[in-house]
Amino acid sequence: MKEKGAITDVKGIKVGHATDLDALTGCTVILCEEGAVGGVEVRGSASGTRGIDALSPFHIVQKVHGILLTGGSSFGLDAAGGVMEYLEERGIGFEAGAVKVPIVAAAVIFDLGLGDPKRRPDRRMGYEASKGASDGEVAEGSVGAGTGATVGKLYELQRASKGGLGTASRRGPGGLVVGALAVVNSFGDVLDPVTGSLLAGLRDSPSGRRLTSTMELLRKGIRKERFGTLPLQNTTLVVMATNASLTKTETTKLAQMASGGLFRTLSPYGSLFDGDVIFALSTGEVDADLHNIAPLAQEAVAEAVKRAVVKADGFGLLPAYRDLER
Repeated sequence: MKEKGAITDVKGIKVGHATDLDALTGCTVILCEEGAVGGVEVRGSASGTRGIDALSPFHIVQKVHGILLTGGSSFGLDAAGGVMEYLEERGIGFEAGAVKVPIVAAAVIFDLGLGDPKRRPDRRMGYEASKGASDGEVAEGSVGAGTGATVGKLYELQRASKGGLGTASRRGPGGLVVGALAVVNSFGDVLDPVTGSLLAGLRDSPSGRRLTSTMELLRKGIRKERFGTLPLQNTTLVVMATNASLTKTETTKLAQMASGGLFRTLSPYGSLFDGDVIFALSTGEVDADLHNIAPLAQEAVAEAVKRAVVKADGFGLLPAYRDLER
């Protein structure tokens, strides 16, 4: 099978997008219709989620069938109903007597400041994204949940640049495959994971196209709360998947360890203003040690974050990577 350099290189993983280019929002669904062991790490202080309790090692449900990443802030969580509808129609879900209940976890980004704040992903869009999901090439950039994503928001949107959605994969010995998909909507800047150079983020002025370091301004004492009234509109969402066989506890730990890829690419990372959530999925095909999987996961996450901004489109509203001066 041709390698796609995407999370869909993990057998059994499908990705679908629904995009509203008029409202500049959308949603992305990651389906694992055969079921996958799931784990989650909530790193943010301003996260919006639905159904993540089922991913806890202490929950009776052992497998998840889909992950929804969506714009629209908490309003966008309605799109998860469309994902569940699609899966139920196909007889996919947790056996619960007379019905099968699809296990779908969801997390949101705040993208209401860029497009039309009154139009958000809904049940219909969740269904459309699921219906169009495939295990083929994955569209990247300003698509799906990454449509309205922005980065570098020390001064809110007036000096930000465009974020987006990216994906990547890595292979290890013994047939091991690890893939990641990231929606990058961060408070901080985005760095190249190899060189450490700025790729996207805070610009030097509202009309400028040259990047300046958020971290440097924070070191000088600039305070976020002095600018704007919406400090909680930043979130990076990650779904990583592997064909390794892991327990729920191990999958949860992998989600924690995979966050190392965000430390390499977001500056600063893990602020009070971010609502980051990292999901991990294990499809259980090959035997591999958690500590051999984690480095590949971190590399895939870092590359997915990079691709999210490199592929982004600013729609003439905000400069994107292609528009910035270096």
